[in-house]
Parts: sequence; structure tokens; C-alpha cells
Amino acid sequence: MLRQHPDPSIGGKAKNLSELSNLGLNVPHWVVLSQQLLKDFSDDTGKLTLPADLLDEIQTHFSDADFLAVRSSALDEDGGDFSFAGLFETKLFVRKENLAEQIQEVWKSSFAERVQLYREKNGLKQSNGLGIIIQVMISSESSGVAFGINPVTGNRKQQLISAVFGLGEGLVSGELDADNYLVTENGIETDIAIKTHSFHYNKTGKSGIVKEELPEKKKKAKVLYKEQIKQVQKLVKQLGRHFGKPQDIEFAFADRKLYLLQSRPITSLSKIPDKNDTYVLWDNSNIIESYPGVTTPLTFSFISKSYEGAYRLFCEYLGVDKKVIERNTSVFENTLGLINGRVYYNLKTWYLMLAMLPGYSINARFMEKMMGVKERFDIPESYLISKGQAWWRIVKMGFKMTSRYYSLSRKRKDFENLLNATIAKYKAIDFTEKSANELLQLYLDFEHTLLNEWKAPLLNDFFAMIWFGRLQSMCEKKLKSVNPNIHNDLLCGSADIISTQPIHRTIALSTEISQLPEMKEMFLNLPSKQLWNKLKNAGSEDESGRIYNEIQRYITDFGERCVGELKLETISYTQDPTLFLDILKSYVQNEITLSKRSGNKEAEIRSKAEAEVNSILRGKFYKKYKFNKALRKTRELVSSRENLRYERTRAFGIVRELFSAMGIRFYAEGILNKDRDIFYLTKEEITQFIQGRSVTQDLKKLVELRKSEFEVYEGTETPAERFASYGLVYHANDFFSTDKVEQLEGDLKGTGCCPGRVTARVQVVKNPKDIASLHGAILVTSSTDPGWVTLFPSASAIIVERGSLLSHSAIVSREMGIPCIVGVTGLLRTLKTGDLVEMDGSTGTIKIIEKKGTPENE
Repeated sequence: MLRQHPDPSIGGKAKNLSELSNLGLNVPHWVVLSQQLLKDFSDDTGKLTLPADLLDEIQTHFSDADFLAVRSSALDEDGGDFSFAGLFETKLFVRKENLAEQIQEVWKSSFAERVQLYREKNGLKQSNGLGIIIQVMISSESSGVAFGINPVTGNRKQQLISAVFGLGEGLVSGELDADNYLVTENGIETDIAIKTHSFHYNKTGKSGIVKEELPEKKKKAKVLYKEQIKQVQKLVKQLGRHFGKPQDIEFAFADRKLYLLQSRPITSLSKIPDKNDTYVLWDNSNIIESYPGVTTPLTFSFISKSYEGAYRLFCEYLGVDKKVIERNTSVFENTLGLINGRVYYNLKTWYLMLAMLPGYSINARFMEKMMGVKERFDIPESYLISKGQAWWRIVKMGFKMTSRYYSLSRKRKDFENLLNATIAKYKAIDFTEKSANELLQLYLDFEHTLLNEWKAPLLNDFFAMIWFGRLQSMCEKKLKSVNPNIHNDLLCGSADIISTQPIHRTIALSTEISQLPEMKEMFLNLPSKQLWNKLKNAGSEDESGRIYNEIQRYITDFGERCVGELKLETISYTQDPTLFLDILKSYVQNEITLSKRSGNKEAEIRSKAEAEVNSILRGKFYKKYKFNKALRKTRELVSSRENLRYERTRAFGIVRELFSAMGIRFYAEGILNKDRDIFYLTKEEITQFIQGRSVTQDLKKLVELRKSEFEVYEGTETPAERFASYGLVYHANDFFSTDKVEQLEGDLKGTGCCPGRVTARVQVVKNPKDIASLHGAILVTSSTDPGWVTLFPSASAIIVERGSLLSHSAIVSREMGIPCIVGVTGLLRTLKTGDLVEMDGSTGTIKIIEKKGTPENE
């Protein structure tokens, strides 16, 4: 019952009061009855029978007090995580003769259903009873609560004080309007409420409080004077420093003296970001196509350095001074983020890179519009240069880029030669014979030789963007075609685009297999591993041997083009050919052969668009010349872009093999439990372990921690495609907030890839293995890869949230003559299984006719 009670069952609130009293703060005199003590006087029904000598002893501590307050102090109350605010009874202005009765009421509240539900919801153990505090009752003139931060904005440098006349019960319950005083570095911002009532001692009753109307002169008066506000601010800051965490305190003024009633950590601090701290906007709407789902630490650490190097080089090409680039290294290091295991673009760094360009200092708004920037960020003054300097750099950059443009074809060829020679060299190396040190050196050499020489692809991407934009503009302004996608249709059917070849060759293989009865039977009935061994062991002269050689040639050419091909943890067809057999088997099973192709659909789309252009520009020789030149250059650059992207895939394939070999070596040496655990380490951690600079030597435990964390990411909801963070990115920020997601208006719109108008109900599918047939429904999904082709024949149409004209779904749909739309923003946020829609594969529009959606795959 003593103030500094050693019994832990005194509860959280009493422990806090004990510490506050020991600090010498003005806390009203109090004692506590521990939960363990009270249990000795409680029966099975929860009824308390306190002995007279105990009640007498309590009263000796309050001989000068007219009234007492009886408060709860549960074991986990007023802690850093759970406050139990308002759940337990509090009794005020208790007369000494009524003390036993009021203690009983507070004790009973611990058994209330609301308390049990709160514990259950928060995963807390059920507890029978609580500690009870008896304290001198302060008849306050004003009362309030103060927060050590601004709980609205999260600003850790501000304090918010709310106060009312009389007792604070009406403020805590929300029944009364309160004055708010926001204390900032610049002074006090005051928000005076119109106050109508206050709570005071109930003079007519035995004990308790009553709500009374305030006199008119007090209704608009300030509750606290400036000096009182400063006293409270000083106190809440002092307590925050003492406890090491911002505090939520309750206080009262009586006879102009400040009393501290209680102090507890702000329980919701982990959910309140500091909106005055660093602001970052995250977006994965584009990068998700390259890195879908959860991405391992090794892949993220590898691509982070790749993106950093690429954009440093690109900014240098666009006229940014090298000193500026070096001074802003952190900008380039943070182009990507990893949010719950998913890769996101850091749009703030993109904006800062844009601001480094000379053109930004001349016309910031124009540059923002040209680059599609929708949100502005604060730009450091060091980024801005004089207009004279900017123009001079633009002129120099213009001359250099012109030279680079005319030498681009040669540079592409040189890059491809270098890449082919380097990959051939590495393909000839038996990585299984190399030590971890040798494998690391091979990687570092590969990085220096190839990954740091990515100039040609970067330049090609830049000029492809310029020429594609020009072609689109000419189609809109010169042609004024009724077909809004005519610029896309003109790019269809380019035979030199490598992206289409894997699909064409897979269909050709499926056709050949389907024409051989025995071979078809094997592909329909044998498991992939058994089938591969049978093909592999066949003689080169028979059908099995010939098909095996064809598959081997395919894997040699396209073994890295697979699901998640840019993720190092992905097992490629080169590493496991049976994965390609799974795809090939699905083609055979679904009879996807040359006979099922809908003619040469891509060539038809292209020819129709070209005929329309010729008709519109007939007799306009100069306009036609300029248009054809733009079309020719766009086709060349777009084809090269796709082909160079595949070269990136091949380069990533070598990196995948090198780190996979390191994993095998680490497993053999007992460093890891499994060879594929290597993907749960970062590139830097692997390098440091090999070189003797690692701060963690037990990689098994580190991997175990990572795997458990990433397993949680796999099983949880995907964060929003765009959201904001403030201050510490991984603390208090809501990754699932949709506030920054673009709100859709009107019909859905995407890129039409294959003509045809279909009205049908949609089936939202997240995994092609979840459903055997669509039965004529419209397939709706986020993105597709070769594994999805099994569903295509049973779909009346295909709509995909991600993708372009050259994505897998676009190409295959044209091959099969299935109407298709890709690149539909907000598709999965809008459509649910069962919705009735009309889609037009020509215009890319989707009209919702009837909403009957159910959750996915139900």
C-alpha cells in the first residue's frame, strides 16, 4: 500500500506515479493497493470485502484531505503500447465514509466486457483485477492534457496543450470543447473554443461530479495564461527527456499551482509520422513489371547500385556538371526503395535529378510538364544555376548529344559485340571449380567490363523516348486519325524485335510436337523432369533427340527470358530446363499451335495503319517524307530498345549464375544452411564476408532473420502503388494509404493491343494456377508472363493492368486474335470478379455496365 510499493502488481499507472513523485514533481499525495493484495479480499464473483483496519490505515494517509480520487492501475495500463484509456472506472470527490464502496466499483470495472474485448483485440492476457490508487482530490480551476509532440502533424519539436475550466473529465471523454495551445519554435498558436460548460464537485450529492453551465464571461475567455502554458510545456518536455519518450500528461491548476496528475508515453507514436520531417513520394506503377512481388535482398542491393550508376551517367550526358553529381551522391544512391520487400521508385530523387538539369533553371514548369511530374518538391538553392550558365551547358549538351545520336548505331554495335564476347567468355568458365574469392573477382570484373559500360542502352532509351513522343505528336496533330492508338499500331509487327521471338519459337515447337503422336503423348502425360530425362537420353537421330536439340537451341538463345527474369533469385530456364518444359507442355495441352494463330494479326494491324497514313497524307509529299522519317527512326529505336533490354536480361543471367555458384560454395563450406540462402544476403554483405570486413560472422542467423521477415512480406497485403512517407521511412508511416493514388474518373482506359469489342463478365486472377478455365470470361490481372498462356484460349478477352505493346500478353493476344488491352491504371482497384464490362481492343476503353464484383478468385 506504500507509494514506492515493491510489488509489480501495483500496475502501470502507480509505477508511473511513483517515479514522478521521486522526481520531486508536484503530484497530489497518493497510495496504492496492489492487485495481489486486493485478490486476498476478493471472492470468486469479484466482490471485494476490505477489512476495517485496512480502510483505517488508508485514511491515516489523508487526514487533511476533504475528498479523495479512486483510480485504476492495471498491470499493463499507461504503458508504451496500450493505455486502456477510459475503460476502467474512475471515482472523483469520494468522501472517506464512501471509500470502500467506490474501491469496489473500480475493482469491478476490471471484469467488464469492454475490458476483456480490448485485451482480446490487442493480444493481451486476460487479467482478473487491478491495482487501485487512492489520491488527494484536487478541486481544479482548470485542467487539461498535454502532448510532447504535435499529434496531428507528428512534429516532434512542438507541444500541444488542451485545457478546459474545472475538472478534466469532460475533456478526456470528449464531452467538452477545449482551448488548444500549440507551442512551436516561433511562439504559441492559440485556438480558443467557445466553452459552454465545465465539470465540478457535485455539492448536492454524496460524492462525484456535475456538469454546470459556465458564466458568459468565461465562455470565450482563455483557460490558460501564457505563463501557465509555458509551465505545462516545460513540464511535458522535462518528462519526455526523463522517460526517453514523448509523454501524454494530465495536469490541473488549483490556486494557480500546477499539479501533475499522470504521465504516460504517447501510445500511438508508432503510428504518427512527423509530417514536418523529410517528405518522400514512393511509386511502383512502372517498376513492378520488372520486379513483381517480393524481391530478395541480393537482387535489391544489386539493382540499387545498377540504377545509381546508370542515372549518374545519364545526368552527366544531359549536361549536369560532374561536381554537382558528386556533391549529390545520396540522390543517386536512393533512386530505389524496398518497401515490405517490394521495389519502389523514390520520386523525390527523380525530381531532384530533374532539378539538376540545366533546363530546370531556365523553365522549371516546362521541364516538369515535359517529364510528367505531378508533384513538386523543395529544391536546394545549390541545384539552381544562373540562366547564362544553364544556356551554355544546354548548348554544349546539344552538340554532344547530336554527336552521340549520329554515332548511336555504331555504339550499339560496339556494345553488343562487347556483351557477346564477355558473356561467351563467362559461359566458358566452370563456376563450380571456382572458390568464393575467385567467383567474387569474376563478378567484380564483369561489373567493371559490362555493367559500368551501359552507355549505348541509356542513349538509345533517351532517343527512343524523344522520337516516340515526336511520332505520337505528329499522329495527333498531322493525321488527326479517329484511331487514338494509330502510333502504336504503326509499331506492330516489327520482325527485328527479339521480344516476339520466344513466343513464335515456342508456338513452332508446340506445333512440331503436336504433329508427332508419340511425342505429343509424352508431353501430355509425363512429368516435366521425367520427360526431360527421356528427351536428353534419346539418340540424336530419332524424334526425341531432335526435339531435345531444338529445345536446347531455344534455351541457349532465350534461357534467361523467363518469369521474373531480372530478379537474381529467379531460377532461369538455363539453370532448370524443366521449367521451360512446363510452359511447352501447357502450349501442347491447350493446342496453341500455328494452326490456332489468327493469321498474321500484327502485320494486318500495321498494314491497316500504314494504309490510313498513306490515305491522309496522299499528295502531301514533304509532310509524308517527314512523317515516314519519324516513323522509321522510331521503329529502329524502339526495336533496339527492346533488344537491348534483352541484352540486360542476358547480363543479369551471368550475375545470377555467379551468385548462385557462391551460394553453392557457401553451403559446401557450412557457412549457409542452403545454397539459395545466398539471396537473403546483400551484395555488400557477401563481399564483406569474403574480404574480412563483415560486422556479422554468423550468416546462418542473419539469413534466418531475413527469411522470417520476408515470409511475412509474402503473406501480407501489397502496399499501395503510390504513397508518401515522412521522416524515418520504416517508422510510423502508412504504406497502405491510398491518399496519393490517382483517383479515377470516368471509364477505364489503357492501350489497345488487339482489335475486337467484347461484352462479358470479368474474372480477376492473381495466379494462373488458381483457375483451370475462364469459360469465356474476360481475363483481368496485374501482369502476365509465359505461364499465363494456359488461360488465354478460354478467355473472351484480356485486360492487364501493367504492360505495353511489346509485353507478353499483347504479343500473344495478337498471335491468337484475342482482343486485348494493357496498361490500365487502377484496373484491379476498380474491377472485381463478376463485373460486367464492355472492352474495345482497338481504342483501349473499358466501360463498366454492371457492378457485381466479388473478391478475387471466388
